[in-house]
Amino acid sequence: MYDIIIVGAGPAGLTAALYAARANKKIVVFEANVPGGQIVNAHMVSNYPGVKSMSGSDFATNLYNQVIDYGVEVKFETVLSIDENKNVTTDKGSYSAKAIILAPGVDNRKLRIENEDKLIGKGVSYCATCDGNFYKGKDVAVIGGGNTALEDVLYLSDICSKVYLIHRRDSFKGAELTLEEIKKKNNVEIILNSSVTKINGIEKVESIVINNLDQEQIINIDGLFVAIGHEPKNIMFKNVVDIDDKGYIVSNDGVHTSKKGIYVAGDARDKILRQLTTAVSDGSIAATVAIKEMEN
Repeated sequence: MYDIIIVGAGPAGLTAALYAARANKKIVVFEANVPGGQIVNAHMVSNYPGVKSMSGSDFATNLYNQVIDYGVEVKFETVLSIDENKNVTTDKGSYSAKAIILAPGVDNRKLRIENEDKLIGKGVSYCATCDGNFYKGKDVAVIGGGNTALEDVLYLSDICSKVYLIHRRDSFKGAELTLEEIKKKNNVEIILNSSVTKINGIEKVESIVINNLDQEQIINIDGLFVAIGHEPKNIMFKNVVDIDDKGYIVSNDGVHTSKKGIYVAGDARDKILRQLTTAVSDGSIAATVAIKEMEN
């Protein structure tokens, strides 16, 4: 029996683990993939207070090592289900605790178009900082209009011969400063009001078909980087806690779920801002509240 089970080893989950460990609680963190969550893919973290500049992977590694140094048990197992009695079933066993903190994070949202799944790893990527170097000196396209897409373009423009930035709207939601930097790049072409409708290629990506105001255009590229947002990884919890129509865990105060003793932290909950700062804040609050209520 654990005091707290934490689902997810992203910034929110690891921060919750850090706070719980400092309170001398017996905890375990479950992670299906690599620790660090989405921040691992960030080329550079420059908006975290007190950290002038650091790669996302370095930040994640430092946080993970800090948690491990406190003796936190991290199990690389996939959580399959939880129940209202705070029992957790993974692909390797069953566990129980006095409290559960759900911090599973999010997955990359897909385009859901022809050949996308077939060509993942063969030209289709969801992480420019992970795979960008494979396309050095080649032509690539980035799909999206938020901060991730803009940062991906800026990163790829220093590696690739040509970068197309394709967005379905006529304006961007990402940071204006980043967009201004992109506009200074001679090898970046911005295509607005356009959607990618098909990916062409048999063994690898060869080209994409885009629709612009009902006119089709084919662009020859070697790599396609999809940065159109994320989807919460909450499907296995829907029978225990309330989830909204977008798949996010409902929390009226940002920490409690609809089930007593089960808490939420990070990008998987309904919230206004999904950033590194809000993730670590969520994690520290969730652990603190869980411990306080556990002891009362």
